[in-house]
Amino acid sequence: MHTVYLAKQKIFDHQGKLFAYELLFRDHTHGIREFPTNIRATSQVLLNTLTNISTDELLGDKGIAFINLDEHALTSGIIDVLDKDRFVLEILETTDLNEKVLSRIKQYNKRGFKIAIDDFDCSAEMIKKFTPIFKYIHIVKMDVLSAQQQNLKNVMSKIKQLGIQVLAEKVETEEDYKKYIAMGFDLFQGYYLHKPEVIEMDRYKDATQMVILNLIRLIRTDGQTSEIDSYIKQRADLSYKLIKFINNQGKFHSKIESITQIITLLGRDKLLRWLLLYLYAELSDNPISEAIMSIATKRAERMEDDAHHSEKDKAYLSGMFSMLDALFDTDIKNVVKGLNMHKDITDLVVEKRGKFLTSFKKAEHAEREYLKQLLCNNFEKIDITQILYALELSNIHVDKTKL
Repeated sequence: MHTVYLAKQKIFDHQGKLFAYELLFRDHTHGIREFPTNIRATSQVLLNTLTNISTDELLGDKGIAFINLDEHALTSGIIDVLDKDRFVLEILETTDLNEKVLSRIKQYNKRGFKIAIDDFDCSAEMIKKFTPIFKYIHIVKMDVLSAQQQNLKNVMSKIKQLGIQVLAEKVETEEDYKKYIAMGFDLFQGYYLHKPEVIEMDRYKDATQMVILNLIRLIRTDGQTSEIDSYIKQRADLSYKLIKFINNQGKFHSKIESITQIITLLGRDKLLRWLLLYLYAELSDNPISEAIMSIATKRAERMEDDAHHSEKDKAYLSGMFSMLDALFDTDIKNVVKGLNMHKDITDLVVEKRGKFLTSFKKAEHAEREYLKQLLCNNFEKIDITQILYALELSNIHVDKTKL
């Protein structure tokens, strides 16, 4: 597995109580090496938030988070996967408020999302730019470092009269904090109160862009659910991330038994949005994972063929997920933990027991026989160090005196 990063910074109310977090893009432990486009940064933040870590684990049971968005993120549809009760849409000050963007802001407001404006400097230009959308805004984050103090006080007062909360952003000293409390700000954020906290997470190898694009094409052209199901089944990593995502929604209590069940529970529109988010954040695959994926797919197909017609989906998932430890280079228990998988699947994947064990062993035997023959036929071509690595990693003792 690879490590991915995310930062969160606390936002407080006027009583000093935690109000929310702002989620921020990071690409390593100490900050940002290279900032990508806004849409890519937003996508990566959302993907990490919704898939690589539990939302409750990141924000607490009832915590909410601000997510930075520009015109591309607002119109792409990638934020449609968000829970309106857990996320605040924070519009960047540089956002182009064209007609399409304005239409989306109205839609998200109507759907019940809270919307904020970021880095508002109280200048005449910014007031003119954002006045048309104030009726849809719930929070204005005022840049107290950039704004002229008299402007700040006057504009803050007028915005509060509209029923909008005002947040003092970039509060860096105790003196400033006390001043902005006295001035009447509702919310506060800045290094004096809390420096962004970097979160490290495991990122599982992502599916190829071609599979994602074909899935999006199928959904957009009203393809059969069976077709969508078969495409998702091509990739264990995609299936895993999809199950992880649906579990993080916290709205579905059924045990997951098949990909078709996920499509039905999630709905095509939300599935499409999730895939768009996934595509924006896509990274290239390691070639070795392709070989593992090929074996996992074939194993799953063999187990599906052997299963009773009522349990073919579970058998397929069992076979596909049985190689996740190799694919993600981690303990399988860590991979399936919290996935809410059906017991028949976890019995096979974690314990190597249960109703699918016989077909699993048959599939594994076929794989080993093929690989054994391939190894024997090509043994002279294999580098000795590669053999030693394989033996050592399998805890097989090598008598060094005989080498």
